[in-house]
Amino acid sequence: MSIFLIWLATLKIPSIETVVERKISQSTKIYDSTGKILLYDVYQNTKRTLVPFEEISQNIKNAVISIEDKDFYTHDGFKPKSFLRAAIVNTLTGGFSQGGSTITQQVVKNSILVGDKTITRKLKEIVLALKLEKIISKDQILEMYLNENPYGGTLYGVEEASQAFFGKKSNEVTLAEAAYIAALPQAPSYYSPYGSHKKELDERKNLVLKEMLIDKKINNEEYNTALNEKVVFLPKSDKGIKAPHFVMFVKDYLEKKYGKDVLEQGG
Repeated sequence: MSIFLIWLATLKIPSIETVVERKISQSTKIYDSTGKILLYDVYQNTKRTLVPFEEISQNIKNAVISIEDKDFYTHDGFKPKSFLRAAIVNTLTGGFSQGGSTITQQVVKNSILVGDKTITRKLKEIVLALKLEKIISKDQILEMYLNENPYGGTLYGVEEASQAFFGKKSNEVTLAEAAYIAALPQAPSYYSPYGSHKKELDERKNLVLKEMLIDKKINNEEYNTALNEKVVFLPKSDKGIKAPHFVMFVKDYLEKKYGKDVLEQGG
């Protein structure tokens, strides 16, 4: 027990500067002269556009909290009851249908403990989540979560997801579209709107809306309107290039001036 307590006491979380200012890869977008028509998106393995917390739709924030972590703004980063309930259900069913992780834990797992496959990872995740809650605000944690969540393939973050799925900025989506965005991260490949489980995605989107109604984040009229909204997803991107001669000229210029890594990951 003493050895365990010593290990627990010495477990360190990266400094706030390391967490918040760490390099997060973003794709570089080349637009036409109006700045509105995207000609090409240059990226390595990650398509992501970081946006400030205040520029993300409140509907997306509310939807994510309702489906992922209802007590996000009141807990300290870890919910023992949820964790134990999930562990019991998963043990009895032999699966992993219950997550039990708070949004803070998910941020830790996806941004700080990336690649950690050790048997102590879950314990580290809990301890680090508790520590993270003490050094940055809830809004900062939620901003990290919304900007870094996976949405299938190379898509990361709500801004890139909103653009790819609906051709809109993340502060322009409808309530129904926001519910779809909140529904996807649990299993991006399985729930992909371009895959064979669109029915299951629709059902999870409806569950998101139901939870928002229960949480009083929306009223009955908003719930019914969103439930009946016919949301159309844009066709899956084929990575096509518009105005290829111009794009290749700009791409070559940027690569020579800033280097390939900055071009593909620097946003």
